[in-house]
Amino acid sequence: MRRRLLVAIAIVLLGGASIGLVVGRLEPANPTLAFATPSPAASGFGDGASLVPATVSPVPTISPSASTAPTPEPSTAVRLGADLQAALDRLRDRDGIPGVSATILFPDGSAWRGVSGLADVTAGTSVTPDTAFAVGSISKTFVAALILDLVADGKLRLDDSARRYLPTIVIDRAITIRELLDHTSGLYDYFFNPGIDRALRADRAAAWSVSRTLRYVGKPYFRPGTGWHYSNTNYLLLGLIAERVGGGSVASQLRDRYLGPLGLSRTFYQVAEKPRGPVAHGYRFAGAKRTLPPIDLADGTGVTPFRSVVTAAGAAGSIASTSWDVARWAHDLYSGRVLDAASLDLMLGDVAATAVYKPPLPYGLGVQAATVGGFPTLGHRGRLLGSQGVVRYFPDPGLTIAVLTNQSRADPSRLLIELLRIAAPSPPPPVPCVGPCPRPVTVEPRLTVEPR
Repeated sequence: MRRRLLVAIAIVLLGGASIGLVVGRLEPANPTLAFATPSPAASGFGDGASLVPATVSPVPTISPSASTAPTPEPSTAVRLGADLQAALDRLRDRDGIPGVSATILFPDGSAWRGVSGLADVTAGTSVTPDTAFAVGSISKTFVAALILDLVADGKLRLDDSARRYLPTIVIDRAITIRELLDHTSGLYDYFFNPGIDRALRADRAAAWSVSRTLRYVGKPYFRPGTGWHYSNTNYLLLGLIAERVGGGSVASQLRDRYLGPLGLSRTFYQVAEKPRGPVAHGYRFAGAKRTLPPIDLADGTGVTPFRSVVTAAGAAGSIASTSWDVARWAHDLYSGRVLDAASLDLMLGDVAATAVYKPPLPYGLGVQAATVGGFPTLGHRGRLLGSQGVVRYFPDPGLTIAVLTNQSRADPSRLLIELLRIAAPSPPPPVPCVGPCPRPVTVEPRLTVEPR
């Protein structure tokens, strides 16, 4: 499976035309403050922030059967743990991030979990490995898997009209389920509406209904199936479709199909479910100076970063989780342990269809693909005002890295790349291609386009 995925990703990134599998893309920056726009300041936290030591889990144990048994080599996580933690502390301080949680899953079965900084600045509460963060659009990876499972169950078809399942919502009948999944529907992203930010922040504790959210959907970007534009509206509607045909809420279906069976015990669908442990507050900043204090976005409801934006996001971005759970989810999803082979092929193979529209990064059915530090990857980013995270699955060298933060100012991909350089310092040789080889799409420390 790993080799199959790696070949598929390489074909996509190098511009190959023949495809059986493929990969995904990054979400564009959002001009509104409440969902996806980074605040232009630094937190000013450095040595004064309390730290929680990194953990290594699980580390394989070996019981020698005889006194002559060789001494086992330490796991990768044990060997690199101190360097990884030192880098995380330094990078958090450099970027002025209040709190961060990171997990790396290694191919030898070991794992490193590192945390740094504060989950609640006012209370002085440190981030722990069990601290959950709002993951924003990483939620879309769960919803896409759910839709594909419903397709496999015969309850949906990718080329069905979405309007068939949403008779009360006025959208073009030509829009298909597939076009919602891969952002080729043309539907306007309500979070791009200039008026929504003020409304969301006017009462952060308010619970938004779907009908209220959809009032901010403007004129379509293009006719269905004729272009590509990232739109949270697509996944809000996919959540409604999943509930209509799946026999339960999105929250209950995700728990029954994935969260429970996979043991993702610290992941929950906010508002619909109670927190499964400590939750990080989200923070914004009023300027660029690192000495400026962070502004807490907590509204007193326990929803992070705040209820109005999470309820407006709906299925497009309502999940909160730990870096440990997010890393395990990405590993299981992209290594073929969640979906059947045919469904995974559909998820990844759709990148070939969207490539003609030249999205900022290749995008399949709820999955992004990018070359990170010289390695092809699968994954997704997520961002809300007050939180930002990223997860990447690396088929070669067999790593998964997740980084979650409680701020929307600093790009977590910078942290991920630095951790990658310690965990896998040597990128693989380039994959040969036939004919002219287009330059691969890469994600390096500075991104011009960021997802939510």
